[in-house]
Amino acid sequence: MTAWSGARERRVRTGGVELCVAELGDPGRPTVVLVHGYPDSKEVWSGVAHRLAGRFHVVAYDVRGHGRSTAPRPLRGGFTLEKLTDDFLAVVDAVSPDRPVHLVGHDWGSVQSWEFVTVGRAAGRIASFTSMSGPSLDHFGHWIGRRVKRPTPRRVGQLLGQGAKSWYVYLLHTPVLPERAWRGPLGKAWPRILERLEKVPADGYPTSSLPSDAAHGAWLYRDNVRRRLRSPRADAYAHAPVQLITPLDDRFLSQRLSEDLEQWAPRLTRRTLPAGHWVPRNRPDQLAVWISDFVTSVEAGRAEVPAPGRHADRFGGQLVLVTGAGSGIGRATALAFAEAGARVLAVDRDAEAAARTAAEARRRGAAAAWAETADVSDERAMEKLAGRVTTEHGVVDVLVNNAGIGLGGSFFDTTTEDWKKVLDVNLWGVIHGCRLFGGRMAERGQGGHIVNVASAAAFQPSRALPAYSTSKAAVLMLSECLRAELAGRGIGVSAVCPGFVNTAITSTARFAGVDAEEERRLQKRAARLYGLRNYPPEKVAAAILRAVVRDEAVVPVTPEARTAYVLSRWMPGALRRIARVKPPV
Repeated sequence: MTAWSGARERRVRTGGVELCVAELGDPGRPTVVLVHGYPDSKEVWSGVAHRLAGRFHVVAYDVRGHGRSTAPRPLRGGFTLEKLTDDFLAVVDAVSPDRPVHLVGHDWGSVQSWEFVTVGRAAGRIASFTSMSGPSLDHFGHWIGRRVKRPTPRRVGQLLGQGAKSWYVYLLHTPVLPERAWRGPLGKAWPRILERLEKVPADGYPTSSLPSDAAHGAWLYRDNVRRRLRSPRADAYAHAPVQLITPLDDRFLSQRLSEDLEQWAPRLTRRTLPAGHWVPRNRPDQLAVWISDFVTSVEAGRAEVPAPGRHADRFGGQLVLVTGAGSGIGRATALAFAEAGARVLAVDRDAEAAARTAAEARRRGAAAAWAETADVSDERAMEKLAGRVTTEHGVVDVLVNNAGIGLGGSFFDTTTEDWKKVLDVNLWGVIHGCRLFGGRMAERGQGGHIVNVASAAAFQPSRALPAYSTSKAAVLMLSECLRAELAGRGIGVSAVCPGFVNTAITSTARFAGVDAEEERRLQKRAARLYGLRNYPPEKVAAAILRAVVRDEAVVPVTPEARTAYVLSRWMPGALRRIARVKPPV
């Protein structure tokens, strides 16, 4: 996205500096103000801003001394939180004089925004605050104080852990050295560092003002950090609803810093994101969804976004596509993601079944849910589905390749046509999904997760399931290979391997080498045996969500699947002997 293309610019004078302010969208709509961090300028928000501009009046400004805003003279004492608050109020008065604004801050933009949302003179000017990767210095000071006064082993560990993450803060307090580094080799190397360590796309960001931005911004730390940590305010309570977005892989901030945040922000909504520190650049899609939902909820009179179920902080607003979602594990998985607040695409070759799942997903709390009809074995149909989904809903965040069919019978009774049908759905369906939807994830460069539903049959040989077991073993190996290839792109891949689960696949499975009457008898017997086992698909769905949250590689589900997996690794001969036994079906 071209940085702030099409934006309207204005200059706002305040406290001896002139701030460059950019605006997008209709000024008659709710105003969202984006505040950047260190060593950034407002350009860090360009991807998020353009995604919000269709629904809101979006404003961003270069903090004093950054980008196209002028720097205070002298620099020392020119970046105090009090003066930054003056700047913010001057911008708000200029862009939204009659309505409170929705504030969003990242890094030092969030640090100073915590000041704005907790000081009395800004009360009534802020409708909501979304914070990411930047704590309140006052809250941080109290957090340190509690651990120093009562130094349990756990608390000492937390202090040491955050102290190690804050190494750069100590360097920024040294005289002259940071300025020389940023104006010299560090400034030149910074874009490559961001691209390599933070997966920030190389799209013209950061801008040419980086060396001076970083040199001036060192005074943000020097003017504020030691002073506030030593004497934190006791009245730093948020006077607006707060949404906290925590990147789980943040190199600079511990998640423990926000443990006691409800004390300071009673109207708090928590979100977590599997990403590094620079989320405005590498996860703009997800941020735009969460900011939009939060702003809309506050405008509608709700204090916070509802958290309908477990993992709501992780999957709220994410786009999740599940194949084979009309029944069984696929339906249970679609509904589990719905309860976590995701946007759900229920895909099935049975249009009515897909529609029922989508309708139930909306009732269960999905941010939105749609039904799509497609046969996963049909490459052209899947290509059309992928194009339609991307155009209408965006790139999928979580893909669950679940659709599958069962086939029993000996190898010599299994015809070439039988093999083709099983492999077309169970293997090629997964390949089509990974290639078409996973490929778009990789191109987007914002991470994601792929779940391929295999089976315990993938590592448990059986004389009665040669075609089915082969297809699932191929899915398991495909998942392992794809996981290795996508690891560097922030995309996780999990192979979920259920055992005996009570789903409709047993009553619809085909049996090779028997007539129609015998096949119906075998189907009924299989369904009865699985029914007696009665392991519900909802437990597999829960395992799928855990696999995504934990980025697990191979997930056996059910006790018999876990036993077979352990035996396949440590006692494969035992499994081979078991495979010789004729099964009851």
